[in-house]
Amino acid sequence: MNKFFPVALMAVFGLFSAAHAQSSWVKLKEELVFNNPPFKQCHASTMVEVAPGKVLLSCFGGSAEGKKDVDIWLSSIDQQGISQPVDVANGIVSDTLRFPAWNPVLFKTKSGKLFLFYKVGPNPREWWGMVKTSADNGQSWSAAGRLPAGILGPIKNKPVQLSDGIILSPSSVEVTENRWTAHMEKSADDGKTWELIPVDPESKFDVIQPSVLFYGKNKMQILCRSKQGSVMQSWSSDGGNTWGKLSKTSLLNPNSGTDAVTLKDGTQLIVYNPDVPGKDWFNGRSKLRLASSKDGKTWEDVLVLENGTKEEYSYPAIIQTADGLVHISYTYDRKNVKHIVLKKG
Repeated sequence: MNKFFPVALMAVFGLFSAAHAQSSWVKLKEELVFNNPPFKQCHASTMVEVAPGKVLLSCFGGSAEGKKDVDIWLSSIDQQGISQPVDVANGIVSDTLRFPAWNPVLFKTKSGKLFLFYKVGPNPREWWGMVKTSADNGQSWSAAGRLPAGILGPIKNKPVQLSDGIILSPSSVEVTENRWTAHMEKSADDGKTWELIPVDPESKFDVIQPSVLFYGKNKMQILCRSKQGSVMQSWSSDGGNTWGKLSKTSLLNPNSGTDAVTLKDGTQLIVYNPDVPGKDWFNGRSKLRLASSKDGKTWEDVLVLENGTKEEYSYPAIIQTADGLVHISYTYDRKNVKHIVLKKG
């Protein structure tokens, strides 16, 4: 009987650790963003804090992903509630030519300029980068502009701005249906011009949609979606100017988008689907987890966000606001976007 005691003890300890991890984060709010949305389907949410207590949330919405009627929609979330979504960008090229819009990304610089990046085109292999800016926290927007050739803007996840003002925008290219590569886009002039920084272009791994994490002064990590069953990583030791070889993390990835953030206390968080690829790209998106790390190497699940069976809970966005709270949004079965606010216990 004694020989089973260590195993039993370890099982109990594992349950205790899991319960402790779960209890360290408290849900302050959990809500669906849209009430009677003006679109049949929506996907790919993004968030940014524009003022204390005010968050903007954007996603694409229309009859279905990839259809020409898919536009970019914007809502605000504050103490008064959630505003009705407003159509702020589309893929209209001319009176006779229209493409779907894709993957908005909101980002506000230290100078106060608010960016709305998005993509327009028939599919992710042929799309191009578009951008609008706002000087009044999203109340009004500039005309849409096309990004320079070879620059796509942030593909899914938010850019970051370094202490010296440098903006690093995590991007990627779906070269073909079978070949994906990641890169960074760098701006030293508040988003006016951009230069491309490759990330292990000869890698055997197919990766897209990076997110950026910080570890001290110059050390950084990107985490990427992949086709190879794991969240992939690359590290930089020079402030993002060069990036090392891509490698697997311990986090599973069923070919689904993730997002990550470095908190003010140095804690790293990632929202991800804890599954492996199925026969189709949409398999493995019914469960959604929040995982935490201190060093970017050892990750621990700390919160179950969704535990479905056949539904789709995917494409998360995660930010920390000035009050220290953590906001998470994600696709809620393609019909809505869920917004969650967390506080560390």
